[in-house]
Amino acid sequence: KVLAGVEDLLQVRALEMRVDTREKSMGNFGAYLPNLRELKLNNSLLVSVRDLGTTLSHLHVLWMAHCGLSDLDGISSCSSLKELCIAYNNISDLSQLTWLDHLEVLDLEGNNIEDINQMQYLRLCCKLSHLTVEGNPICLKPNAKSAE
Repeated sequence: KVLAGVEDLLQVRALEMRVDTREKSMGNFGAYLPNLRELKLNNSLLVSVRDLGTTLSHLHVLWMAHCGLSDLDGISSCSSLKELCIAYNNISDLSQLTWLDHLEVLDLEGNNIEDINQMQYLRLCCKLSHLTVEGNPICLKPNAKSAE
């Protein structure tokens, strides 16, 4: 209530904060914020997306830039996402994104995507219309090849 600045948590539609999940997970805090649609966690310290819990299926926008993420395990819990910003992490595997059927905007800038085949997973995100991948190893190689 203090963080959101409201007495009634049902009113919270957007929340911006910095967290550190190295010591403690955020549990299922989304259960207390059923109308939360935007969550911005940029510059947080997140061990895993799983640390956000499994109660954020109603989120439309999730920003986790500069959070130290190395994978996207657990992102499928955010099944309603339309916009995902995970720029400047250490992500190389995009397979978990196949579960995000509503995804329209994806920012992958400054990650560690080396294998061009990882981009194939994004074909399953049928609504994807805006994609940013600059600053990844696949963009720096003139003739990006698969790791086969």
